[in-house]
Amino acid sequence: MERIKFFRNPRLKNPYLIVAWPGMGEVAFKAATFLVDKLKAEEFAEIQASEFFYLSESVVQNGILSLPEMPFNKFYFIKLKGAKNDLIIFLSDAQPDLTKAEEYCNSIIALAKKYKVKNVISFAAMPQPVDHGQQPSVWFTSTSLQINEQLKKLDIQPLTEGQISGLNGLFLGMAKKAGFDGFCLLGEIPIYTIQIENPKASFAVLERLKKILNLEIDLSDLLDQARVMEEQINSLLDHLKSGPTPGPIGEEEIERIKKTLSQLTKLPLSVKEKIENLFIQAKNDISKANELKSELDKWSVYKEYEDRFLDLFKKAKGKNN
Repeated sequence: MERIKFFRNPRLKNPYLIVAWPGMGEVAFKAATFLVDKLKAEEFAEIQASEFFYLSESVVQNGILSLPEMPFNKFYFIKLKGAKNDLIIFLSDAQPDLTKAEEYCNSIIALAKKYKVKNVISFAAMPQPVDHGQQPSVWFTSTSLQINEQLKKLDIQPLTEGQISGLNGLFLGMAKKAGFDGFCLLGEIPIYTIQIENPKASFAVLERLKKILNLEIDLSDLLDQARVMEEQINSLLDHLKSGPTPGPIGEEEIERIKKTLSQLTKLPLSVKEKIENLFIQAKNDISKANELKSELDKWSVYKEYEDRFLDLFKKAKGKNN
């Protein structure tokens, strides 16, 4: 617990713990991030990144080299009105070195014990030979036969053999060893799209989670993002199928597709609204620019907003003259 920094100490009712890290199709990270955003989760603690991560590169932006920020490893809580169980969500934008994975997991488990967590939930991707236009199935695995029987009733397919790579799978095994029950929901993704965000799979996973936990949450924003992603993949495949006659995809077209995918698949509408509100606040109080920059970096969209961001300082300088 000494590696966890607490900002608050919320009183929670038999909470479930949801954990997520980046992985194939960003299924887990996208689903958990959406929950944090849509349910207005409140941050209350974080794992000290320097204990488990180390820098291995420098980054260059606009010709200037600098060290990157350390990954975030944050705990959020959500008090659900009228529900028997509240939620804790642990979200990280990177996975630690495997040599430190066990110690890292134990830090999260220590917090779970402190708050008397009832069950642990993780998400993951399930690469399958399916088409990106199909509605993805959701698979599950759990820590007990009793949970398996409960989940079979909810149109979820059991994963009887195999493995779940990375922290999205490893943590659940570590939690079971520590005495926790839990389960993992795996959203199907096409094998040929494992490196592309798949909001459709994240939507399918959260749709099942709604039923399991009786959550009241509007998933329409995520479904809209899934439609946009499908259109962009179709557009890209049409180019690839068109053959050599029409010519290769130009750099401008590639950048357009990349920009569209980045903007429309990474940002829930509510995050866009938050960014716009921070711009308004920063116009009146330039000290808010730090918070705005952190939000833009968090979602990897600073480049798209760079001109507007720099304009804030020009206007602030003009006011002071």
